[in-house]
Amino acid sequence: MSLKPLRDKVVVGLVQMAMSDSVERNMEHALGLVRQAAAAGAEIICLPELFRSRYFCQAEDAANFDLAESVPGQTTDTLVKLAAELDVVVVASLFERRAAGLFHNTTAVIDGKSGYAGKYRKMHIPDDPRYYEKYYFAPGDLGFKSFSTRAGELGVLICWDQWYPEAARLTALKGAQILLYPTAIGWHPEEKASHGATQQEAWETVQRSHAIANGCYVVAVNRVGFEPAPGADGGIEFWGDSFVVAPDGSILARASSDAEAVLTVPLDLSAIDAARVGWPFFRDRRIDAYGGLTQRYLDAEATDSAD
Repeated sequence: MSLKPLRDKVVVGLVQMAMSDSVERNMEHALGLVRQAAAAGAEIICLPELFRSRYFCQAEDAANFDLAESVPGQTTDTLVKLAAELDVVVVASLFERRAAGLFHNTTAVIDGKSGYAGKYRKMHIPDDPRYYEKYYFAPGDLGFKSFSTRAGELGVLICWDQWYPEAARLTALKGAQILLYPTAIGWHPEEKASHGATQQEAWETVQRSHAIANGCYVVAVNRVGFEPAPGADGGIEFWGDSFVVAPDGSILARASSDAEAVLTVPLDLSAIDAARVGWPFFRDRRIDAYGGLTQRYLDAEATDSAD
């Protein structure tokens, strides 16, 4: 891991999309928006979580497993060609079929002309009303990773991962300068009036804290628009608001809550070194005292067994 970034400036592109019920249309639309981001100067382009389809995890339906594919596979092959043509890094969230009956929520990293760089499998899998991901996805088993690309050291985490400080810290400790979070988060419309503002503020606040605590950039790329729950009343109103956070926690750019957007945001990677010197959280960590983090809960029984 280099102590100094290989380059000081990079432009990140955020593709905030609304998804239709057609995989083919979503894919073509995504390719067009990647081209748009590249034309605007983006060197790293991130798509939302599971961008090829509507958010199928709203219901437990075995037919949805037909959406899964190998990673690398057909979609990554298409993106490899596009990334090479445009000479950009593409971060693409996919439904991975690993083997019969074994599936993951996976993000592929494609490094311009160098091609497929690798993948990250979502570690934290939610199970909430209209977010029934445990039905579909096994937890990731590749660990937390940083990918060395032409545009810098990129850490990739996925949606529910964004609530866990341990995930951000371990990815930053791998060398990541930028944490990218492909995301699918929104409101239950019936709860929006009572809980919507609080939920959205919490989502933003926790990711700003990751940037501050780790002295790095954070990029959250969300869906936007209402997607009905299949075969049932209700659905999810994805709130958009994709954003970029600087190492000091300031918001550099934010998309709207009600429309598609392509944001291109210049990042000064030298700010990472300045932030980590000014706020030396890595230096002052008490790594000798954190063993309890591997316990589910530090009750008396767990403490006794640890002793």
